[in-house]
Amino acid sequence: MSSVGTPLLWSLFAAFVVIALLIDFFAMNKQGAHKVSLKEAAIWSLIWVAASMAFMGFIWWRLGGTGPEPALANSKALEFLTGYLVEKALAVDNIFVFLMLFTYFAVPAEYQKRALMIGILTALVLRGGLILIGAWVIAQFHWVLYVFGAFLVFTGIKMWLAAGKEPDMEANPALKWVRKHFTISPNYDGEKFFTRFNGKRLATPLLVVVLLIGVIDVVFAVDSIPAIFAITTDPFIVLTSNVFAILGLRAMYFLLAGMHERFHLLPYGLALVLVFIGTKMLLIDIYKIPVTWSLGGTASILVLTVILSLLIKPKSAHPHGAFPFNAKDDKEND
Repeated sequence: MSSVGTPLLWSLFAAFVVIALLIDFFAMNKQGAHKVSLKEAAIWSLIWVAASMAFMGFIWWRLGGTGPEPALANSKALEFLTGYLVEKALAVDNIFVFLMLFTYFAVPAEYQKRALMIGILTALVLRGGLILIGAWVIAQFHWVLYVFGAFLVFTGIKMWLAAGKEPDMEANPALKWVRKHFTISPNYDGEKFFTRFNGKRLATPLLVVVLLIGVIDVVFAVDSIPAIFAITTDPFIVLTSNVFAILGLRAMYFLLAGMHERFHLLPYGLALVLVFIGTKMLLIDIYKIPVTWSLGGTASILVLTVILSLLIKPKSAHPHGAFPFNAKDDKEND
């Protein structure tokens, strides 16, 4: 499988991600546990978007965007931008699930930042592995693209039918597994993952939340990774656009968490995006839909969905579900 990812580009990308994460961790530790304000979330969101666009610009320049033959540079930059937009859009659904998770476990606002940071960092590592495996499989077996396409169409239809319904956290298999393998403390102990309770070393609810965030993000990756392979099969573009979209997920959560009810129709838009991209993948050997169409189609669907969400009031006050949870009740479950 051809790729523009040279050893230099891979090294620079890895170095950038490591430095960015270190800066983020340093800033988080310096601030300590605190409730993230809308202003702080907006600033960090802009920083991550700017960093992503700067990296895209670097790729464009490195591939000869300012030279006499910029076709390759323009194509790869457009693929990165489209993949980034698709992953960013699908990540919004993650945010609504994270919100439900924090509500269910009554996670104090000042602890949510660290939980998201560690959970997303774990998901980045797992996603990276899934993307590299997916790239290898596609390179070896072209027909897998049809499987991915059909899966995306199926997932889009399933998402459309499930939109507006409250998910049942008690039936979540990941939560059942965690409760089976961990004895959970009835209370939080600051930002600690383990604590002493009645003389025993127990996992705190915060550890459960972090584990579930990682699991949930990987589950969502099963949808989003095939989606980006419909945009490009270049492993370097697939991985970089995916990683940059996820890096800003924590800041985007705090930016949108308070506005989730306003975007109650967004799941329908995301469902249409998945069906559109899945159809594009199914038609890959019949008619290759240009990347510009993918970018325009995805952007148009999302913008229209957001506008309709603002114009049409939700039928329920909590379209994505809200599960009040008292950590003390967990003692009975253990």
